[in-house]
Amino acid sequence: MEHLSLFDLNGKIKDCLKSNLEESYWVVAEIGEIRVNQKGHCYLELGEKSDDKIIAQNRAVIWSYTYRNLSGWFEALTGQELKPGLKILSNVIVSYHEIYGLSLNIRDIDAAYTIGERAKKRMEIINKLKEDGVYDLNRQIPLPLVPQRIAVVASSTSAGYLDFMNQLENNASNYRFRVSHYQAIMQGHEAEASIIGAMLEIYKDIELFDILVIIRGGGATLDLECFDGYDLASHVSQFPIPVITGIGHERDETITDMVANTALKTPTAVAEFMISGCRQFEEYIDNLYVQVIDKVQYSFKDRKNHLENLSGQLKYITENVFKGQLLKLNVMGQNIGNAAKGRKRLMETALSGYVNSLRLHTERFIALQKKDLLNLAKGIEWIDPKSVLKRGYSITRSKGKIVKSAKKLRKGDIIENLFYDGKKDSKIL
Repeated sequence: MEHLSLFDLNGKIKDCLKSNLEESYWVVAEIGEIRVNQKGHCYLELGEKSDDKIIAQNRAVIWSYTYRNLSGWFEALTGQELKPGLKILSNVIVSYHEIYGLSLNIRDIDAAYTIGERAKKRMEIINKLKEDGVYDLNRQIPLPLVPQRIAVVASSTSAGYLDFMNQLENNASNYRFRVSHYQAIMQGHEAEASIIGAMLEIYKDIELFDILVIIRGGGATLDLECFDGYDLASHVSQFPIPVITGIGHERDETITDMVANTALKTPTAVAEFMISGCRQFEEYIDNLYVQVIDKVQYSFKDRKNHLENLSGQLKYITENVFKGQLLKLNVMGQNIGNAAKGRKRLMETALSGYVNSLRLHTERFIALQKKDLLNLAKGIEWIDPKSVLKRGYSITRSKGKIVKSAKKLRKGDIIENLFYDGKKDSKIL
C-alpha cells in the first residue's frame, strides 16, 4: 500500500492551496486574541460568530514592518487600536507551512469598514436605549435649585478631578459644597464595570445627594470608548438623580453624554456650572428681599396717606354737620320766636336738650375717631425701622451686603452693625 510522509502530505496541501487560491482576499473577521512579540510581529486569532457561537477561526500574523505602519495609521483614522472584539476588514494572503500549518498573512486593513462598524454599533446602542424607553429619562429630572451635595465618580489621581475640586473649593463667592468622592477606573476594559460599581455604591445612600458627577481628565479619543457602552449608558439614563458629565473632550460626544441630564466638556466646566447655580439662587433671594422691603415701605407710606386723608375728611364732615345742625337750630329758634310765648319756652327747653345731646354725641364720635387715629399712628411708629432699631435690634452688614445667615461669616471678616444712634464695626474672631 502506497504511503506518504507527513512532510510530503503537507507539501501537497501547500501546493494545492497555492495553485487553487487567488493571490489575496479581503476577509471580514473579529479579532479574538492579539499579541506583539519582542521582534514587533503581531499575532492574532481571527474568528467569525453566528448567534454568539464561533463558526470559523484562523491564526493570522502582521509582520513587524507592516504592523508598525499599519497600526499607527489605523489608530489615527479610527480613534482606537487593534484589540480583541474589534471587527475588521483585512486583505490576507493564505499561507501554509509544513510545520506551522495554515495561517493568514495580513497585508492591509480597511479602516473605513471599522469606522462604519463602530458608528453602526453606537447607533444600535442608542436605538436600543430608545426602544427600552430609558434614553431621555435622566434629562427629564429637574436640576436641584441649589446643588450642594455632590457625589463624584472619578479617579482620585486624575488632573481632571483635581481641577474640579480646586475650582469648586476656591470659588470667588465662597460657596460651600459637600463632595463625596467614589473611586473608579476611567479608561480601559475595566472602566465601564468600575464606574457602574461606583454608581451602585452611591445609589445605596441616594438620599444624601443632590446630583451625580462623572468626570475625567483629557486623553486619547480611544480612552472614551468605555463611555459608549450600553450598560453604563443604561445605568446613567435610569439614575434617580440628575447626572452631569465632564469627560474632558471638546469635540467628542459619547453615548453617556447623550443620556446624561447635562453634558459639559471639562471637569472645570462642571464645577463652574455648580457655582453658577448657587449664584443664580443667591441673586434670586436678594431680589426677593429688595422687593419685600420696597413693598413694605410703600405700604407704610400708602397707609399713612390714607389715614391722613381720613382724618381730614372726618374733620371736614364733623364741622359741616355741626354747622348744619346749628343753622337748623337757629331757624327753628326763629320760628319758635314767632309762636306763642308758652310754646317758646317749651321749645327752647327742647332745643337746648337737643343741642346738648347733639354736642355730646359729636364729641364722643370725635373722641372715638381720634382714639382710632392714635392707635393707627402708634402701630405705624411701632413697625417703623427706626423704632425697631430703638428697641434694641440692629442690622449687620458685610462687604456692603446685609448678612442674613451666620454661616456666611468667616473668621477675620469685618462686619458693620447699624444701631439706632449710629454704627460700629467689629471683627469676627
